[in-house]
Amino acid sequence: MLRDDKYALRAPRLGRGSRTRPCDGILVTGGTGFTGRDSTPEALLHHCWTSHMPGFGEMFRVLSFEEIGTSTVQSRAFAGLANATFVFALPGSTSACRTAWEKLIRAQLDATTKPCNLASLRPRLRET
Repeated sequence: MLRDDKYALRAPRLGRGSRTRPCDGILVTGGTGFTGRDSTPEALLHHCWTSHMPGFGEMFRVLSFEEIGTSTVQSRAFAGLANATFVFALPGSTSACRTAWEKLIRAQLDATTKPCNLASLRPRLRET
């Protein structure tokens, strides 16, 4: 667990974790709002991101709107690749994390999801 501090979240720690142990993805929770302490996007997007997945944040906010209405505009949830590992940055709310996992992430990390899924891309993420 890292504290809500953009310097603590920067590339070296996230990058080490995704290279030393194979995993399907990394979930980062909290720090995606607008207060002074909410610095997850700034910490991750500019320091260790290799590819952004804009559809994740857009779809998360659509699903979240169904649950919390217009308050979803306060979320800067996002996803992408860091060191060939999928990273999902979610709000700190338990219900928001549940929504993201149950309605988006779980199915995409399941190789049986059709017509396509992120799981099937994993072997090719380091291609050049």
